[in-house]
Amino acid sequence: MAQPAGRTPCDATPRMRHTLKDWLPIVQWGSRYDRSTLVADLTAAAIVTLLLIPQSLALALLAGMPAQTGLYASMLPIVVYALLGSSHQLATGPTALRSIMSASAVGAVVASTGADFLATSALLALMCGVIMLAMGLLRLGFVASFLSHPVLTGFISAAGLLIAASQLKYFLGIPIKAGNVPELLGSLQALPAGPHMPTALTGLAGLALLYASRRWLKSLLLSAGLGQGVADLLHKAAPLFILIGFIALSWAMDLGGRGVAVVGKVPSGLPSLSLPSWGDAPLQLVQALLVPTILISLVGFIESVSVSQSMAAKRRERIDPDAELRGLGAANIAAGLTGAFSVGGSFSRSVVSSDADARTPAFGIFTAAILAITALFFTPALFHLPQAVLAATIMVAVHSLLDFGSFARTWRYSRIDFIAMALTFVVTLMVDIVSGLATGAVVSIVLHLWRSSRPHIAEVGRVPGTEHYRNILRHEVHTMPGVMGLRVDESLYFANARYLEDHVSAQMASHPDVTDLVLQCTAVNDIDASALESLKTINARLRDAAVRLHLSEVKGPVMDRLKRSDLLDQLSGQVFLTHHQAMTAMEQARSDPAAAI
Repeated sequence: MAQPAGRTPCDATPRMRHTLKDWLPIVQWGSRYDRSTLVADLTAAAIVTLLLIPQSLALALLAGMPAQTGLYASMLPIVVYALLGSSHQLATGPTALRSIMSASAVGAVVASTGADFLATSALLALMCGVIMLAMGLLRLGFVASFLSHPVLTGFISAAGLLIAASQLKYFLGIPIKAGNVPELLGSLQALPAGPHMPTALTGLAGLALLYASRRWLKSLLLSAGLGQGVADLLHKAAPLFILIGFIALSWAMDLGGRGVAVVGKVPSGLPSLSLPSWGDAPLQLVQALLVPTILISLVGFIESVSVSQSMAAKRRERIDPDAELRGLGAANIAAGLTGAFSVGGSFSRSVVSSDADARTPAFGIFTAAILAITALFFTPALFHLPQAVLAATIMVAVHSLLDFGSFARTWRYSRIDFIAMALTFVVTLMVDIVSGLATGAVVSIVLHLWRSSRPHIAEVGRVPGTEHYRNILRHEVHTMPGVMGLRVDESLYFANARYLEDHVSAQMASHPDVTDLVLQCTAVNDIDASALESLKTINARLRDAAVRLHLSEVKGPVMDRLKRSDLLDQLSGQVFLTHHQAMTAMEQARSDPAAAI
């Protein structure tokens, strides 16, 4: 086919050109930064910080880290992402899912190696950063598709339950472990006494207030006559005000002296930059962390890019997955170097930033600045904060991770996807988070291979009065004696090549009158080397049985590859542009035996 004047064949396919704006998005949005954007970003930063302060403290405890590391994870990592990330509303920092995954992975490695927990958590963040940054540089953002939505849903729902269970020791004041369900049940059975009542009452009060403020506060404020903007601001700031209230209550009633665990002394100041400790056997430690690191990196990227894309879609903005990998990777490296833990994109805080009209990633830089001021001057005020209230903060936040309705929807739609979802959910709850996610990924890939290894192959006939051909079992169609049309509804590759051979052999055995077989390749997007050999085998067997093999509707890229093989030279029949042309040629040949096909 002739090319349009002035164009070459290469021009037909657009190519990605990476410029400085691609590698440093700040160059693009920074060049048009103005006063109105500054005001919007400052406002969004202030609102997000109100939510981030209590969350960062709670998520640090969830990750098994000191409370101040939650603030560390919310400063330099946010700044680094703002420089490299492509999302204008993504609120990076500690998240519940990454915190529990970090705690689970690091806890297992520390138990087997005896390494320091804090240094190992920082090392895990550093390794996550290196892997994600390398993936971004190599443009491997597509690997996120290897984890299916049902697997992620099953994993996140189970992780949400484990996150809530892990907070029971703070919420009830009892020494229990909750890495999985058997461990939780064993810990509960071994308890010498019940919950610590002052702690449990504090936790329940915090849970009730946090849930009520999240569920009803905004509507109550609006009904009281407050404006939309004021009501929205107070609603978002409610968790911080509740924490301040409990700090005052704890100080006034000396809850710490009554046995209620409090945060205690939180060091003031900013984090220092340093490499995490590698221990006495650095290679062994890195090897032990490698698999969890890869899984945490994948889940963190998928979680973050999903949030980014949903936020960007509302404003018709573009998200670059590879830039997100680079930004999140650099943010995790920053977290590891500042003694924090693995970070990612938070859905709840990103929604808040979007609603607050964050215009550019600069809102994250302003957020980090406000947190730095908090870390410098206000951490002593956190001394009397009850840990049970922080646990309640996580329990309320984790509600958004639970999606049990998707199990019923998936069961109705696809039993195979439900199997992958259910196995992921069960293994995550019964074994651990890393094993659950790995099981889900492997099972989904295996089930996909199994499903595609048995492609749907339909015998087709012509719909009366049209040139369309449909499944003879589903439609009233016309077929031609001695001619069979088979539509293969899958690309052909090594896993299903033998299945196609067997199916064709079975069809020929049950239809001995067939003299021409037409394979309709409408859905065949690829034919690998194994499938090519199978087509040659089918062609040879049919020739020996005096049956001609024809191909129809072969796609251009597939035909280009077939032309580089000897299949077309060996083919006993012809290749037709459309299936209707093939059947018309067969019909003419039968009406005129002298005509050649």
